[in-house]
Amino acid sequence: MRADSTEATLLSMERPDRQRSILTAARSEGRVSVSDLSARLGVSVETVRRDLSALESKGLLRRSYGLAYPVETAAYESDLMTRQGAHTGEKERIAAEAVRHVGDAETIFIDEGYTPQLIARGLPPRRFRVVTASLPIASLLADRDDVIVYLLGGRLRGNTLGIVDHWATEMLSAFVIDLAFIGANAISREHGLTTPDPAVAQVKATAIRVSKRRVFTGVSTKFGVTSFSRFAEVTDFDIVITDRRLSSSEARRISALGPVVTRV
Repeated sequence: MRADSTEATLLSMERPDRQRSILTAARSEGRVSVSDLSARLGVSVETVRRDLSALESKGLLRRSYGLAYPVETAAYESDLMTRQGAHTGEKERIAAEAVRHVGDAETIFIDEGYTPQLIARGLPPRRFRVVTASLPIASLLADRDDVIVYLLGGRLRGNTLGIVDHWATEMLSAFVIDLAFIGANAISREHGLTTPDPAVAQVKATAIRVSKRRVFTGVSTKFGVTSFSRFAEVTDFDIVITDRRLSSSEARRISALGPVVTRV
């Protein structure tokens, strides 16, 4: 047997294990690079690209500029620590832009997640009532004399420290909110905004329903993919804020549905 044929056979036999290793690394680290994977796995860059293409076709990874990011599904959702280590610069810019849209809002809903934490940290010094399903955000704002914090009650999710279930949605339903900052695990023109956990989706959907203005904040890798549970349509939002890696053409397509799209 020719040497190149032997190598091809070996790689073919190892492909499932190799792809599992790639997916595990992406999920634990938040992102992986083609060159790093090539060195780690001892295979060519072309082999890594084929593996990433296969994982992307299954909806498990999203590729962008030589990097690959895990797509969150009904079977997988990243924890807060992973989210804090991924796309940090983009999230800081998105949060700063989001704060500029507070306007004259007096009551604000801030979603769970790392970008929402940055938004909470950046709120200007003035009187606010902040409603949140996030234990870290409530703790972050608790020391501010100018902010009254309403933490929703319910079941605490260990991986994100967000609060869900009917106690949370019933409490939230009693409020009228001026402005909601909402995140998602995935957003697409075809399937709207989705998240892996239906309980989380219910909280987000309720926040959108009771809010007068809605702002979506999320990095560009969330666009064009879908998760398990739909909670909103793109048309439900006034503003969409993301980073500049979202193409201008896709930004125009989203804007055509109604929201103002800002890339920072």
